[in-house]
Amino acid sequence: MEQNKLTWSDFEKVEMRIGTILSADIFKEVKNPAYKLQIDFGDFGIKKTSAQITKLYTTDELIGKQIIAVVNFPKKQIANIMSECLVLGGLGIDKEVTLLSSDKPVKNGTRIG
Repeated sequence: MEQNKLTWSDFEKVEMRIGTILSADIFKEVKNPAYKLQIDFGDFGIKKTSAQITKLYTTDELIGKQIIAVVNFPKKQIANIMSECLVLGGLGIDKEVTLLSSDKPVKNGTRIG
């Protein structure tokens, strides 16, 4: 089964950056279990989002973790917050999400390419 092919130009449009999670709180206002996150992307600012990552992570272990997120999607209303980025992760068999991250500390805002 052939999948859709991206051009290099398509890939360059997706702005993935490394950021550090500053805060993680239980997102009580949503139907599916999720956390509200604030992520520091250095020169690109602090962005808010929601992530359904409660199966594998506690709020305490997320603080200070460097993750990878797409930062150039349009903002999206999720319950009572405006999501400003999309945290990336691997999706397991039971739909548990394993966050994508750097194996070494890097400057917040570093572009993935």
